Amino acid sequence: MLKKILIANRGEIAVRIIRACNDLNIESVAIHSRADRESLHVKMATEAHEVSQDPIKGYLDPERIIEIAKESGADAIHPGYGFLSENSFFAKMVKRAGLIWIGPDSDVIAKMGDKNAARDIMQKNGIPVVPGTEVLNNSSMEEIKKIAHKIGYPVILKASSGGGGRGIRVVRAEENLESNFEACKRESLAFFKNDDVFMEKYVVNPKHIEFQILADNYGHIIHLGERDCSIQRRHQKLVEIAPSPSISEDLRRRMGAVAIAAAQAVGYTNAGTVEFLVDDFNSFYFMEMNTRIQVEHGVTEEVTGYDLISRQIRVASGEVLDLTQSDIHIRGSAIEVRINAEDVANDFKPNSGKITAYYPALGPGVRVDSCVYKDYVIPPYYDSMIAKLIIKASSYELAVNKLTRALNEFRVRGVKTTIPFLANIAKDRDFRKGHFDTSFLEEKMDSLIPVEQRDPRDVAAVIAAAIATRCGI
Repeated sequence: MLKKILIANRGEIAVRIIRACNDLNIESVAIHSRADRESLHVKMATEAHEVSQDPIKGYLDPERIIEIAKESGADAIHPGYGFLSENSFFAKMVKRAGLIWIGPDSDVIAKMGDKNAARDIMQKNGIPVVPGTEVLNNSSMEEIKKIAHKIGYPVILKASSGGGGRGIRVVRAEENLESNFEACKRESLAFFKNDDVFMEKYVVNPKHIEFQILADNYGHIIHLGERDCSIQRRHQKLVEIAPSPSISEDLRRRMGAVAIAAAQAVGYTNAGTVEFLVDDFNSFYFMEMNTRIQVEHGVTEEVTGYDLISRQIRVASGEVLDLTQSDIHIRGSAIEVRINAEDVANDFKPNSGKITAYYPALGPGVRVDSCVYKDYVIPPYYDSMIAKLIIKASSYELAVNKLTRALNEFRVRGVKTTIPFLANIAKDRDFRKGHFDTSFLEEKMDSLIPVEQRDPRDVAAVIAAAIATRCGI
């Protein structure tokens, strides 16, 4: 078993990994920017090191991270999600430094990180994919227009190295193709240093279903069921559910088998996710493979009873996977909502600042994975997610009821959050029935935006601060 792990990340996922390390009696090493020196993961880790004064650069500096790992005596690095988690060069550097990488092999990360190459691999292995193209950068716009016409509108342009909702444009008519193609290239180059773009048929209003994969280093691969991630805003997931309330047992079985076949096709190891689009006729298509732990892994943990982060660490330590597919049983229903520090009424603008009060929801079947606390100051430099509320119940209906109760109990003051917005989703009739797809928020947004209500305690705090400033207190 590993003795000490450096977490090459911050925020909620760093806290989650530290807890898994503690459960396994493994020491943890946190890294942090100057802006993050008061963050919860810094306080919780066995030891912590400043990686950079700059708020971002240090988390993206492979050489400095590996240097800290070696100086601290860590024998492995866990990348979490985001930042360098799907950077094949970083994974390769970690291994070359004599450290253990907690994730799939760097070659797998590279292949699956190029969405066009991933499509090609899946097609060659009989995995269904959405009709589409190779990289289009060397094609003329006239050629691209002919291809789009042949595929049939609407089409979707995707950055080959994209992720997290970046580098994606839906095009519904030819007159918008050229401008969207150029915009997609610019965004891809800015975020991924690669402007390669390809095109797919846009599956209208599909369900977004992903399967959790777990594999050891000896060829044993299983899946731990699916998650429904259809409720998204601008291709960013907001609500995740396990199992999906709207797919049949037969479809679940068939998709699970294909997910394992996709992982086998690339020699996958450790934890990962195979993502599919499902249309109205229950046809499903491979979309991408995420070569890391997912934000929403907690719902799978709740319905299977298996700790995925601990399993990642054990697999990386060289353990044989002691589970077979017949060992996996889905019990009940789990829902995760991402609580972000955002001003919903102001186009979901991130809302940094000091948390003056923090009362997370509690009770049976209620789990909160968070990185904040009272008096913590949310920096303006990072992702706006501050907590994940995860609900477990014996059925989807009861899970939605419990979610509503928990959101009504959850209190965060000092910054605006998406809690009221999420509460409106939980109360929506179609959501409660499990009737939704990726168009859910687009169609219902106006009815889900909460009427802004100022908490009287927040008003009192503002008045008190103003009086204190005026009186020189």
